[in-house]
Amino acid sequence: MEKVHTTERLTRLRELMKKNEVDIYTFISGFSGSAGTAVITEEKASLATDGRYFNQAEKQLDDNWSLLKQGLQDVPTWQEWTAEQSEGGKRVGVDPTVITAPEARKLTEKIKKKGGVDLKAIKENLVDEVWGKDKPARPSEKVQVLSTDYAGKKFQEKIDDLRKELEKKKCVGFIISMLDEIAWLFNLRGSDIPFNPVFFSYAVVTPNDATIYIDKAKLTKEANAHLGGAVVIKPYEEIFADIEALSSSSTSNRESESISSKPKFLISTKASWALSQSLGGEERVEEARSPVGDSKAVKNDTEMQGMRNCHVRDGAALIEYFAWLEEQLVVKKATVDEVAAADKLEQIRSKLDKFVGLSFPTISSTGPNAAVIHYMPERGNCSVIDPAAVYLCDSGAQFLDGTTDTTRTLHFGEPTELERKAYTLVLKGNIALELAKFPKGTSGYALDTLARQYLWAQGLDYRHGTGHGVGSYLNVHEGPIGIGTRIQYSEVSLSVGNVLSDEPGYYEDGNFGIRIENVVMVKETQTEHKFGDKPFLGFEHVTMVPMCRKLIDESLLEERERDWLNAYHEEVREKTKGFFKGDERSVKWLERETQPY
Repeated sequence: MEKVHTTERLTRLRELMKKNEVDIYTFISGFSGSAGTAVITEEKASLATDGRYFNQAEKQLDDNWSLLKQGLQDVPTWQEWTAEQSEGGKRVGVDPTVITAPEARKLTEKIKKKGGVDLKAIKENLVDEVWGKDKPARPSEKVQVLSTDYAGKKFQEKIDDLRKELEKKKCVGFIISMLDEIAWLFNLRGSDIPFNPVFFSYAVVTPNDATIYIDKAKLTKEANAHLGGAVVIKPYEEIFADIEALSSSSTSNRESESISSKPKFLISTKASWALSQSLGGEERVEEARSPVGDSKAVKNDTEMQGMRNCHVRDGAALIEYFAWLEEQLVVKKATVDEVAAADKLEQIRSKLDKFVGLSFPTISSTGPNAAVIHYMPERGNCSVIDPAAVYLCDSGAQFLDGTTDTTRTLHFGEPTELERKAYTLVLKGNIALELAKFPKGTSGYALDTLARQYLWAQGLDYRHGTGHGVGSYLNVHEGPIGIGTRIQYSEVSLSVGNVLSDEPGYYEDGNFGIRIENVVMVKETQTEHKFGDKPFLGFEHVTMVPMCRKLIDESLLEERERDWLNAYHEEVREKTKGFFKGDERSVKWLERETQPY
């Protein structure tokens, strides 16, 4: 990872800030991580990101920037830092389409408390203006229909369910801006955003109409026929004018009513400030967690079976890959760099039934690079895989019947005592979480400590969540559920049909990194008692890839962990061995790695 030089970009941005009469602006950076907020003042530039990206940001940011390490003690949040910079009557600017309405309100409050003027919505994105002609054109890939053979439910039925929710909330319509929610609701898939089968669009659902705002040229004949007369198609650019008119129309029809009783539109708490403003602001909208997002997170029987099936195929691909990589490094003494290895894995996966593409860029990392939590090797500027060091591979794929995300940490030589201990502590946490039984109504926030307990007992920890929701041939990171310390995870209880990752880890900067990730599904489980007459829930794993025998310190395992490991490995072997007919290398590797303890 190389530093990205941003001096010219920042100079141009500051010129535009003056033109738009703002002293502070968010966001721009040369940082390529998936979670980062940049704040630029007339003299300073700061990037705020979480523990997954500390190392990466330090390597990529040039001297123009300071790094706000979110979550560390005494480090301000980006909102607090922005407010501090606004002291003395300064104004903060932001593109209202890239900040949510709740975030805008909270930021405005902080700015005014610190003596700043206000938060100004700037219609033209100043970063885009700096980008200029170098900004890529909007993708124009075709949108495809996802058959009910994979979706498990017709889109008309999903819209009916949504209308029932609108009726309960007494709202006159729901404005949908989350791309994965639109794709799920209408049983459509696209490819506008790499690794995510979504397409640029908005949607509006009222008691009588359903409208998608999209570039019409993107819809195939099949997609148009699929939507039929049930859905109106309008140009993408008309969304803001249309919802403003829709809001005005619903108001004018009921002029005699008080403000408090006038009809409201439902928008997600993740909807943009711009959408809220177009509808008339707080008086005309009800903000809530998206009912579409909640429904999407509870997989139906078809989606759950698809998850089981695609993870068996994907597991077989990873087994073939690890067997190949070990032969290259150990037997043939070949030189294989991180990108070449990732390319080989993609090649193996691409032969699988129902394969569409990768679900995120493969994290193929050797030695110290494995300590960079979301490391992404760059072609021509990556490390050669060292067989005498830890190798961490976090990868996944999109299939028509599901989405995969698996992390395995391996060693092709002789691991150190510390590496084996760290790996085994992480493994124990992974197993503990999967074996948990908990009453209905329990959140992922409450379960997080189960995965960390063995690390904590040794004074160790990791700076990322333990689990995220996983989509069904959709985004590999899916809300609103998760397992971790984020407050939002305490607001949503886990339900039968939720699909999540179970991925504790441990990272020693400059040395090695360990992560073990299985995808699990929430199921109802049997218990001897049923306190409060509540059902109890548990997890079913779907990932089918062996753990690394060389890295397991068996002396640290309890009997139930050993039993779980033996049963898991037997299941992996039985479900994947049929993929290796004529492939002696993979068969031998699988048999060796799944031998009982």
